[in-house]
This record gives sequence, structure tokens and C-alpha cells, in this order.
Amino acid sequence: MNAAREQITAVGPDVGMEQIAKAAGVAVGTLYRHFPTKVDLVAAVVGEFVATVADQSEAAVERIQAGGAAFDELAGLLDDIVLATATNHAVKAAAAALDADVHDSHDVQRAQSALQTLVAAAQADGTVRTDLTIDDFYLLLSNAPADQTPTAMARWVDLILFGINGPQAGR
Repeated sequence: MNAAREQITAVGPDVGMEQIAKAAGVAVGTLYRHFPTKVDLVAAVVGEFVATVADQSEAAVERIQAGGAAFDELAGLLDDIVLATATNHAVKAAAAALDADVHDSHDVQRAQSALQTLVAAAQADGTVRTDLTIDDFYLLLSNAPADQTPTAMARWVDLILFGINGPQAGR
């Protein structure tokens, strides 16, 4: 899986299964036994990323339940996801190009539930806009400037956080 993630990230959706197999140090037949098509392989790589986001989101909820600040957890999660998306930019492009769909997975549902809890907690304590929705959060993430420098991405996150913080709450 590591070789597939690295090759898709480096080359994009046009990377060949032979190149992935070579990077993994296995025969292409072995790769095809585990992943019958490239779509299956890309879906597995994207699914791995979604599982990581779900784990991070649930951990943020646990920290809020233990007394952590909702806005800080939401901000940290946004920052982590934007940085991770930057390193997985080609994976996202490959998934879109190959129609590797993970939108109905258990991990997507876990991430959505945890994110909804984070947004609701931040709204309840007045640190984010009352009209912020989970769809807004997804819109922001889907438009993250993954092709920018880390400094530019950090600036983008700061601007987004200012925008979701809203006029009624100070950061």
C-alpha cells in the first residue's frame, strides 16, 4: 500500500500497475491478486486516507469531551487535513479520474459524525459561526490550495479560520 500511495502521489493517475508493483518489490500479478483493477487500488489508498481523517476527527471529539477547546480542535483538524491533502493531492486527482468512490464507507460516516460533533460543540461555545455547516467545512477542504507552499497553505488555513470564527466570536 505504501508503494501505491507513493507512486500515485509522485506520478498521478497515469502511473502503471507495473510501476507500482516494481516500487513495492512484487510481481505485477501479485498486485493484481490483491487489487484486480487500478480503480480498486486507488480506492484502497483513498480509503486509507479517509480512515486516518476519521481517526483524527474522533480523537478531537474525545479531547473536547475531556475539556479541550472546540475551536482549537476544529482548527487543528483543519490544519492537519489541509497539510495531509497537500501530500495526497495526486491521490485525490487519481481517485477522481478513476472514479474510486469511498463516499459510502464506514470511515466516511465516522468522520462525518465526529466533524458534526466538533462543529456543534464550537457553535455551542460561540467560537464559530452559528450558520457553519458540515457541508461548508467540506467545501472549504475541497478547495484547499494543495499545490501551494506550506507557508501559503498555513496562511489559507488562518484566513479560513478567521472566516468560520465569524463576527460574533473572537479567536
